[in-house]
Amino acid sequence: MSRQSEPPEPASEESEESEESEESEEIVEVPIEESFDLHFFRPADVLRMVDAYLDEAVARGYREVRLIHGKGKGVQRAQLRRYLEGDPRVEDFEEAPPGRGGWGATLARLRSGEPGGKPG
Repeated sequence: MSRQSEPPEPASEESEESEESEESEEIVEVPIEESFDLHFFRPADVLRMVDAYLDEAVARGYREVRLIHGKGKGVQRAQLRRYLEGDPRVEDFEEAPPGRGGWGATLARLRSGEPGGKPG
């Protein structure tokens, strides 16, 4: 005897929104090292992740960090560099040398001091 299964009930908009909200609020612990690879994050999350990373890097006394954004079309690089320009924790930044990522990474020199200085 064959049994036909019932079609699944469509998800309500409310449950879809709560699932999306839970995904975007997921806490991700990232090891703090001298380089930070941004490829693992959604573009919408990158600047928030960079902000938290810079807080920790300054707190640990790092004077220089390498932010790996990739080469691509340059959108992520441009967004990151605009952010770094306005961040008081960053003394200056430049393209990484070829052996450290070239134009796919940005080196940022950090000011020493307390974490928490946020761009305005």
